[in-house]
Amino acid sequence: MKRIAGLLSSMVLLMSLGACGTSEKVGENPFFVQWDTPYGVPPFDRIEPAHFLPAFERAMSLNNAQIDAIVSNNDESTFENVILAFDEAGRELEQVSSVFGMLCAAETNPEMQCLEEQIMPRLSAHDDRILMNERLFARIREVYDRRGEFRLSAEQMRLLEKTYERFVRSGAELDAKDKERLQQINSELSLLSVRFGNNILAENNAFRLELGEDDLEGLPSTVREQAQHTARELKLGNNKWVFTLHRPSLFAFLSNSSRRDLREQIYKAYLNRCSNGNEYDNGKLVNDFVRLRCEKAHLLGYTSYAAYVTAGEMASTPAAAYELLDEIWTPALESARKELAEMEPLFRKDHPEEKFESWDWWYYAEKVRKQKYALDEDMVRPYLTLGNVQEGIFFLANRLYGITFRPIGVPVYHTDVTAYEVLDADESHLGVLYFDFFVRPGKSQGAWCGNYVEQSYADGKRVAPVVSIVTNFTRPAPGTLVQLDIDQTQTLFHEFGHALHFLFHDVKYRGLSEVEGDFVELPSQVMENWAFEPEMLRHYAIHFRTNEPMPQFLIDKLRNSRLFNRGFMTTELIAASLTDLDIHSITDYSDFDPADFEHNALRERRELIPQIEPRYRYPYFAHIFAGGYSSGYYFYTWAEVLDKDAFEAFRESGDLFDRRVADRFRRRILERGGSEDGMSLYRAFRGRNPDRKPMLKAAGLWTEPGEEESVAADSVRVNAPVGGDARTEAPAAGDSRRVADPIGL
Repeated sequence: MKRIAGLLSSMVLLMSLGACGTSEKVGENPFFVQWDTPYGVPPFDRIEPAHFLPAFERAMSLNNAQIDAIVSNNDESTFENVILAFDEAGRELEQVSSVFGMLCAAETNPEMQCLEEQIMPRLSAHDDRILMNERLFARIREVYDRRGEFRLSAEQMRLLEKTYERFVRSGAELDAKDKERLQQINSELSLLSVRFGNNILAENNAFRLELGEDDLEGLPSTVREQAQHTARELKLGNNKWVFTLHRPSLFAFLSNSSRRDLREQIYKAYLNRCSNGNEYDNGKLVNDFVRLRCEKAHLLGYTSYAAYVTAGEMASTPAAAYELLDEIWTPALESARKELAEMEPLFRKDHPEEKFESWDWWYYAEKVRKQKYALDEDMVRPYLTLGNVQEGIFFLANRLYGITFRPIGVPVYHTDVTAYEVLDADESHLGVLYFDFFVRPGKSQGAWCGNYVEQSYADGKRVAPVVSIVTNFTRPAPGTLVQLDIDQTQTLFHEFGHALHFLFHDVKYRGLSEVEGDFVELPSQVMENWAFEPEMLRHYAIHFRTNEPMPQFLIDKLRNSRLFNRGFMTTELIAASLTDLDIHSITDYSDFDPADFEHNALRERRELIPQIEPRYRYPYFAHIFAGGYSSGYYFYTWAEVLDKDAFEAFRESGDLFDRRVADRFRRRILERGGSEDGMSLYRAFRGRNPDRKPMLKAAGLWTEPGEEESVAADSVRVNAPVGGDARTEAPAAGDSRRVADPIGL
């Protein structure tokens, strides 16, 4: 029987390779040998798509053998021969999965997409077979039930508890019939996620706003140059300008173009992605996601999928997440209404008989910024070249942690990619950091950070991580520099914070590497706080022509405008967070129209004004349908409470670059991974629960007594901490947090 099974497996493999159009003749599979590359980076110059299926097959086979060795061991179950053995199992599979997953996001093609549709359901089935293995779970439960008899360290006890809870939350206690159904659901969900993301990529790539010289009114020269370069790359000649649905291109156009008709055209194209009734329409997929997730939650004993997910996070319940979001919603929306009132006279002057629409917001907000704060982003961009901002984040990391970055020549997966060795303060090797900055057809939209190689321990030695930051900045015209705007600068600081979290990891057990989802954005968002501090700007914001640092008057303008448009930004963020929780709080599924559901949730129940759209609509909400943030888009807001309170520790020290505070943040949060629950880690750093006041103040929703009254001063409870003493559980099985911001901000 084993021989027949092996033969069938080989036949399936060959059929899969043929279906994806893979060449039969490929070089030696680099996943079958130990990498001899510098610093242990993936040998991208030798990896071909045809290598992945054989690599997955081999890695899954090895993993099965490792699991068989655990369950067939006749010795008494112990922490070492069960829990530690399980933690060590699957290294090879993790490595193949990390490389494959990161490449599918950053550098995909039809062949990789075909492979992804075949591999992900098989990988889901493999994981389920392990997590629902009765004999394996029996041994894990035996150790868990006798845990008081073993002399376990706190870290070992944490690993034992997380392992046990992971199995329970993955269906290990279900009967055979329910296990079979749960496996079917997980397989279907894995395939839906792939198709959802591929549809968004196709829709993004399909649209382009092609303009002539008469259509450029209001666009600054730098924006025109980038659009003209995009047209040249598309071989449209020198007299065309092209804008796309990638956010840097889209919002540069919306913020500056005087052509209201064209703003409407491109923004509607953005809003209607994957809901156009074509082959890339995600409406049915949204229904399938909700139906399957609802059924999965019921099988596992939860009333809704949101209840299932939040049970494993700091929030513990959907109610806790809703409480935070609802607390912010009303004052943020009121602030947005006031911002709209400021823009209305400017709009009415241009369009006396028209109604202010959502595609007008960015354009007139920019006019208000120029009028109210005398700040034009074109004044700022020359100081925020990509090279300057990158140097700024390196400078910040050195000031805080003493680490340095050295350019290195290693294999890369695209010519755009650059690499750095990261050296600790004692010049020991900390890890490798890739940067991949520019828009490409094969790259998903947004920005993210993830691992090609996870930090771990092998034979008692630390395995250094290989980390990658991916963005979608517009490629500059030849001979010009990339000039970032304020939002893009913050994005790079944000993703760099994720990178530091991964690079600093020093976790002994692989099962303790990951933190709760509503904790994962703390290390990234805290870095944003430094981006526009005067001392930082004076160091890295250097004019690319004059070589002069940003003048004080411009720094003051930036500081004075820090609350500009915050009502709008907070409202669109919270709107998306609420729609995510709403759709996953469904307890009894029935077929629905995603657009109607969103309208009822936001426009009818919560009175969202028509001039604001949620940050993401369901058909292209990749975070929750193609990433790891389902029922978790609130993570960003939850973590903002933590990051603003954490930054206060630096303010309270009197030195924003205080090495003692930074060292405490590194040792008690960044290095620890999931070795303790998030609230315990935070308390170890801060000495107390987080306070909401700094977050509310930063959002313009609360002021100190005696300061100018805020719109929200009487509307929010500022003393309630986040999280309380809630005991957290392991994240949902298969809900990987190794890629932070999986599909962008």
